Amino acid sequence: MASSSIPLLNLSVKTAFRAALIPHSSAIKSRHRSSLPFLPSKPAKSTVFRMSYNPTPATDRVISAVAYTLPFFNSLQYGRFLFAQYPALGFAFEPLLPILGLYRSIPHASFVAFFALYLGLVRNPSFSHYVRFNSMQAVTLDVLLVVPLLIQRILSPGRGGLGFQIMVWGHNGLFVFSVLCFVYSLVSCLLGRTPHLPIVADAAGRQI
Repeated sequence: MASSSIPLLNLSVKTAFRAALIPHSSAIKSRHRSSLPFLPSKPAKSTVFRMSYNPTPATDRVISAVAYTLPFFNSLQYGRFLFAQYPALGFAFEPLLPILGLYRSIPHASFVAFFALYLGLVRNPSFSHYVRFNSMQAVTLDVLLVVPLLIQRILSPGRGGLGFQIMVWGHNGLFVFSVLCFVYSLVSCLLGRTPHLPIVADAAGRQI
């Protein structure tokens, strides 16, 4: 009787020891379920896209576009050979004749417009950088268009020969270049973009 009770005692001791070391699976599940509601819920990550768009004011666009009329008007004199060779080309510029006539009627209009742009816009900190850069670019282009006239007066190619032909080619190239610069700058300014003219943009940027 005593000997039979010892194995039973040992078995109960082992069972209790195992139960203490290895908890029952149902107890683990119930404990895990009971702790779930108290777990802090992680907030869902939301990606926010922020777009910063600062459009150029309409006044800055108009002022910048008007600034490029100075070199454009002064470059029309380079188109006289093309106008004589292609009369139909002159019809495209006929709508500008009243404005051009008014511009030519003002004494020293070119110098007045030049200093008005340089002193009134480029050197005026009250205007935005956009207006000042475009004005400086227009002033720089206008100065560069004067250089061929000075070279022409110094060399005096005459009215015939190779020198005259080179002068005609130079005038035609300058006229086409100036018209392309004007159209490109005008469209860019009206769209609020910054035009970068070749050679001119680097020189203008160093002055701002």
